Amino acid sequence: MRQTSHWYLPMQNHEAWLKDWIQNGILDGKQHHNPKEWKNQVVGQCMSWVDGGLRPRAMTRDLDWGVKVPLPDAEGKVLYVWLDAPIGYISATKQWAIDHHKNWEDYWKGDRKLIHFIGKDNIVFHAIIFPILLKDHGDLILPENVPAYEFLNLEGDKFSTSRNWAVWLHEYLERYPEKTDELKYVLTCIAPENKDAEFTWKEYQTRVNSELADVLGNFVNRALVLTQKYYEGKVPTMGVLTSEDEQVLAAIQEIPKKVEQLIYAYKLRDAQAEVMNLARIGNKYLAENEPWKLVKTDPIRVETIMHIALQITANLGVLLQPFLPETAKKLQKSLSMSTAEWSMAGKIDVLNKGDKTENPGILFQKIEDTVVDFEIEELQKNKEVKVEFEAIKPEITFDDFSKMDIRIGTILKAEKVEKADKLLKLLVDTGVDQRTILSGIAEHFSPEEVIGKKVQVLINLAPRKIRGVESQGMILMAENENGELAFMAPEKDFLAGNTIR
Repeated sequence: MRQTSHWYLPMQNHEAWLKDWIQNGILDGKQHHNPKEWKNQVVGQCMSWVDGGLRPRAMTRDLDWGVKVPLPDAEGKVLYVWLDAPIGYISATKQWAIDHHKNWEDYWKGDRKLIHFIGKDNIVFHAIIFPILLKDHGDLILPENVPAYEFLNLEGDKFSTSRNWAVWLHEYLERYPEKTDELKYVLTCIAPENKDAEFTWKEYQTRVNSELADVLGNFVNRALVLTQKYYEGKVPTMGVLTSEDEQVLAAIQEIPKKVEQLIYAYKLRDAQAEVMNLARIGNKYLAENEPWKLVKTDPIRVETIMHIALQITANLGVLLQPFLPETAKKLQKSLSMSTAEWSMAGKIDVLNKGDKTENPGILFQKIEDTVVDFEIEELQKNKEVKVEFEAIKPEITFDDFSKMDIRIGTILKAEKVEKADKLLKLLVDTGVDQRTILSGIAEHFSPEEVIGKKVQVLINLAPRKIRGVESQGMILMAENENGELAFMAPEKDFLAGNTIR
C-alpha cells in the first residue's frame, strides 16, 4: 500500500441548508421551488444521504487519465468525474454561447430555471454535490427540479455497450434514415418516468403500425387527400356547426393546455399521449361522419367537416413539434403554414378559407415482421459471443463445504462508510441475530436500493475490522464479465435464517 493525499469537498458543512432546500424548497430564506413537485425517490435518496450524515468526499483521484487538477503539488491527480462533469455543463454553455454570439450568464444566472433530466443512479450528484458547488460559487442558479428517470432495458436484459446489447443510433439511422420520429415516439411512449421500462422491437412495430400509421397517419392522409379531391386542395368554408362539431372544436382548444401543463410537470409521456388523443379525435370524427359518402347527398355539410379536420391537422402541426419534429414539418409544409408558433396551438382558425394544401404522401410506412426479426437476430448474435470465465478454483472436500453456514438474510439498514467509496455498512437480520456486515457494493447500489433485500449471507465467517468497523459475515453476490454485481435472492419468500445448502 502507498500513502496518498486528496482534496475533499466538505459536504458536512452544507447539511442544514440542503435539508431545508430538498424537503421544503427553501433557499436562503426564500421559496426556491415546490418540493411536492419533486419525485419521491429523488427526495428519498437525497434525504437518505443527508439524514445519514454527509461526510467529506474526495474530489480528486490518482489516475493517468481525466481532467488534471489545476493546482500546485497536484502531479498525477485528476478531478473526480462528478466534480468535473457538472462543471462541464457550464463550460459547455460558455462555448455554445461563444459559437452562437450569446451570453452564457443568461442561462446560469438570474430569473432562469435549471432542470436536471437524469437517470436514477445519478440523483445525488445532481441534487447534492452539484448544488453545493453552485451555491458555494455564489451567483449561479440551483436546479428547480431533478425529474430522474428509472432504467430502460432492452429485450429482457439491461443495456450494455460492452456486450453490444444496445440499439446503436448510428446503425438505426443508417438502416432507417426516414424513421427518426418513429423511434422518438416509441421511446417517449415507454419512457421510464416512474418505473423501469423495456424496449422491444415487437412493441416498436406495434406502436408504429397501430398508433402512428393507423391513427395519426390515417387521419392526416384522409383530411388532405379528400381536400385535394373535393376542393382542389383549398380549405373549404366552415358552415353551421352541430353539437358534435362544437365538441371537437372544444377539444382543439383544450388539449394544448393539457399538453403544456404536462410538459411543465415533466410528464412527457403523458404530454405526447394527449397530442395523439387529438389525432384520435380527428380520426374518429372522420370515421363516424364518413364525408366520402356524405358528399353525395350533403356537400355543404362536408365542407364544415373537412374544414374542422384541417384545423385539427394544423394544430397537430404545432403540437407535434416537441415530439415528432420531422412529422410536424411535413404537416406545416402540406398546409402552407409559414409559421408554427406554440401560441397558435388551440386556435380553431389557424387556417383560413381558401388556404392552399397539398398531400404529404404516406406519413408512416408500416414496420414489417422482417424488420423485427432482423433486429432481434442481430441482438442475439451478441449473446453468442463466448465469454472467458475465471478458472475453477482448487478442489475442496464436502467437509470443507459443510463448514460454511450460509443463510437467507434481510437487509434492515444501509449506509455509506466514511472515506470508503466502495463500502456499504449493512445491518442484516440473519434470523438468529442482527449483525453488521460491510460489503463492497457501494459503487453498484445506493443504500436505499438495498434496504429490504433478501440476500445470501455467510454467517460463520470470522469477524474482521474494516475501516474501524467489525464486519460479521459476508454477503454473497453474483458478478458478470463486466464487473456488474447482482444479489442472489430465493425464488420463494423464504424467511431470514433459512439455510442454503
